[in-house]
Amino acid sequence: MTTKQQPTRLKTALALRHSLRSQDNASPSTSELRALFNGRVIAPDDPRYEQARKVFAGGIDRHPSAIIRVADAGDVSRLVTLAREHGFELAVRSGGHSGAGHSTTDSGIVLDLSAMKDLQINVEERTAWVETGMTAGEYTSAVGAHGLATGFGDTGSVGLGGITLGGGIGFLVRKYGLTIDSLLAAEVVTADGQLLHVDDKSHPDLFWAICGGGGNFGVATRFKFRLHEVDMIFGGMLFLPATPDTIAAFIAEAESAPEELSTIANVMTAPPMPFLPAEVHGKPIIMAMMVYAGDPAEGEKVVAPFRALAAPYADMLRPMHYPEMYPPEEGGDYHPVAAARTMFIDRVDRSVAGTILENIKASTGSMAVTQLRVLGGAMARVSVDATAFAHRKSKIMANLAALYEKPEEKEIHEAWVTEFFSSLQQSDKGMYVNFVGNEGEAHVRAAYPGGTWKRLSAIKAKYDPTNLFRLNQNISPKRNRDEAGKQ
Repeated sequence: MTTKQQPTRLKTALALRHSLRSQDNASPSTSELRALFNGRVIAPDDPRYEQARKVFAGGIDRHPSAIIRVADAGDVSRLVTLAREHGFELAVRSGGHSGAGHSTTDSGIVLDLSAMKDLQINVEERTAWVETGMTAGEYTSAVGAHGLATGFGDTGSVGLGGITLGGGIGFLVRKYGLTIDSLLAAEVVTADGQLLHVDDKSHPDLFWAICGGGGNFGVATRFKFRLHEVDMIFGGMLFLPATPDTIAAFIAEAESAPEELSTIANVMTAPPMPFLPAEVHGKPIIMAMMVYAGDPAEGEKVVAPFRALAAPYADMLRPMHYPEMYPPEEGGDYHPVAAARTMFIDRVDRSVAGTILENIKASTGSMAVTQLRVLGGAMARVSVDATAFAHRKSKIMANLAALYEKPEEKEIHEAWVTEFFSSLQQSDKGMYVNFVGNEGEAHVRAAYPGGTWKRLSAIKAKYDPTNLFRLNQNISPKRNRDEAGKQ
């Protein structure tokens, strides 16, 4: 924006805000929004609206009054201020992967960060400032050109905003910890419209809260990440038969492997992938995603015991550049519908593996999956209270899901996953907030056990006392909860 345009936009904004104050909590009109924002305003009459309103998860069919693809932090501040002053519901979207549908709204406004993708890499300092509309795949590819990486999840199309605020558990979790363990600073627009620089010295309470506390405290517009030297790795996918013995042995090998190796074992019914033998389709398999973040020659030695568990159906493990773990997303309009739960468990022995297989076989969904991620390593060496992610001592994360196509079958698959969850639960009652769906406050509290919830609630009361940012796994402000208890 030129210096001549700035005063004009400021005058327009002030005039519109004065006009809007006279309305009874009405959302601004499309023409008013277009006058206020640098970014693209997509309304229901726009031919791009139908595509723009969709989120990743299927079964979510909401119609926001407008989607604003903000261009900069100034846009974010203006929209947050309007939402606070006029009371309309505000959804914040980075990549749109919220399984609970928090990336969209009915009748409210979507603050869409996807156009904010600026990336500044400092190779000498091993740091990067990045806007939160960039995806994990885009970022990994850009910094990977320098032989560097920050750990995210296992899906390239996920937006950096959501995965980081929830913690971030992915391919480098045992070697370099969670995504938040590489977060050095952030810029956050809070509920009062201010843009704050936060780190361990500036607003340290807010910095602590956004390291795992989700989108409860503001809109993160930029992150400063530490970069790690991760160039050539040994990794890819390994497909094995799924039996109680192979599942239990796989997890045992993953737990005893060097920290350089992180694994994600998907126990599932085999889809009709062209590289899998036809006789395997529909049968239980282990689809393992593996990354050895070190010398590839050493990595090949480390994965040898996994290859020896059984004759692989397919072996795609090889030396590769780390960004190859995030292949380009397939085209098309893929919006999976699933009944799902997330949990932490203590062990996967032969008995637990048998329970997993029994439930996979009992599902009537188009595909049933149990994803097992062995944790530990660098993640576990961080103090439990150092961040809002309080599951540092958790040993294994399990995600249970049944994919289905017919909406009328929802109750059947929800009953299946609820029973499966109960049968698998052990002593660790925690949950990973990024994978919690619309499951009620009890499951949100399980993501923030002990004193974590109370501390987050107090910080919420300080930075968002009216709960403006409520489309998330919500932590209500302590003041509001205390007042409600007195009534």
